[in-house]
Amino acid sequence: MRDRGKRGRPVTEPPHLASAGEKQNRTGTGRPHLAVVGAGPAGLAGALAAAARGIRVTLVDAAGQAGGQFYRQPAPALGARRPQALHHQWRTWVRLRDGLDRHRTSGRITHRTDHHVWCVERDCASGRFRVHALLGPAQEEGGTVDADAVLLATGGYERVLPFPGWTLPGVVTAGGAQAMLKGGLVLPGRTAVVAGTGPLLLPVATGLAAAGARVAALVESAGPAALLRRAPALAAQPGKLAEGAGYAARLLRHGVPALVRHTVVAAHGTDRLEAVTVAALDRTGQIRPGGTRRVPCDTLAVGHGMLPHTDLAETLGCTLSGPAVRVDGEQRTDVPGVWAAGEATGVGGAALALAEGHIAGRSVAARLHGTVPDPGRWAAAARTRDRLRKFAAALDAVYAPPAGWAAGVTDDTVVCRCEEVTAGEVRVAAGPLGAGDLRTVKLLTRAGMGWCQGRMCAPAVAGLTGCPLTPGRRPFARPVPLGVLAALPDADGTGPDRNGPD
Repeated sequence: MRDRGKRGRPVTEPPHLASAGEKQNRTGTGRPHLAVVGAGPAGLAGALAAAARGIRVTLVDAAGQAGGQFYRQPAPALGARRPQALHHQWRTWVRLRDGLDRHRTSGRITHRTDHHVWCVERDCASGRFRVHALLGPAQEEGGTVDADAVLLATGGYERVLPFPGWTLPGVVTAGGAQAMLKGGLVLPGRTAVVAGTGPLLLPVATGLAAAGARVAALVESAGPAALLRRAPALAAQPGKLAEGAGYAARLLRHGVPALVRHTVVAAHGTDRLEAVTVAALDRTGQIRPGGTRRVPCDTLAVGHGMLPHTDLAETLGCTLSGPAVRVDGEQRTDVPGVWAAGEATGVGGAALALAEGHIAGRSVAARLHGTVPDPGRWAAAARTRDRLRKFAAALDAVYAPPAGWAAGVTDDTVVCRCEEVTAGEVRVAAGPLGAGDLRTVKLLTRAGMGWCQGRMCAPAVAGLTGCPLTPGRRPFARPVPLGVLAALPDADGTGPDRNGPD
């Protein structure tokens, strides 16, 4: 049997799952156990759907509160009086939050906060999984969760393409500015420019303006013609279009000028950001001669779309489809016992993540109970998923980074911030030194060897060199202290296991 995977690609269904948890449930010795990695929209929807159908769920997340980036909440100590003012889907969040609280109270869901997952292991003999995490803000101690199945709801991360001055204090990612506002109730600055490309720019600019910042400009590299070319696909989601129109109307009320088919080509300042240079683009995405202007500001919130977080999926051996995890109609990967949902399977927004998470949770519940799930049980969610996948594909085409961005990156521009590697060094590696892939560029320049392991710089290095943006499979999703590794049990189960059983 074949199904259509993310973005319509064919996926071959893996064989029916027969995990240790399924066998355990048949003998009546305990409930099967699901580990959900990520407590954003997809993870919450999956956890609630599975718990409601008799599955014991451990929800593991790096944040101190559930919600992910989309439903990020202010810290309780801040005493926010109207947190709903920061969200446009507050009712959905309340439903998810209340459902999580009920299942936690009943013991169906265990929510482990401040757990930074660095690896998920699968025991091929038993089919069970062990989730390894670093605990707390210091991330110096380890913890584990043992489970019969895993749902990867690891979300995505921002793509930021470099330009001269992008390392100045005051330049932040668009999502970073939103996180500061939602989570800390603080503004990154008083006068902001929001720039790049993608639908995230609208809520970021609106949120900053509503919170009291003066947004000097919203700079979007896409133009109206790109939207018109995808009009039929976009018009199929009138609710999404109305949402975008609402943001645009609020920006007009706040007097925010929108510069479409423009891009930031440089940031200026001595000790911190003082201004940016904005250039007009022609229809091919190249900088138009004579079309530049200087905009004074103390904050630049910039982003060029999102990429899926796939580190854990790659470690488990899950097949990718482009940059995303490939899944079937049940949200199953091709590794038995592993499901994936949300931005990890393709960036498409919170509503799509909720639909995918719900489908995954129901599929997990059926499979762990030893039955073949009936897709008719989640038909409405599947229809929503299919519509929103088509909409997301149309947005991907509209909001592609400008074609000529790499030409504006000067040789002295830092590309890899962790290792302070410049664009000139990257170009030498790909030119005279003959590097033909990202790994070779990394070995020659150290670009991608730092703390972020290339998440920030890999898209830029790929664009500057012409190398394909291929994921680098690594055993760890984040740096791990040697003491945590030393405390792990040996492959035969002996040796120190200071974490104890789940």
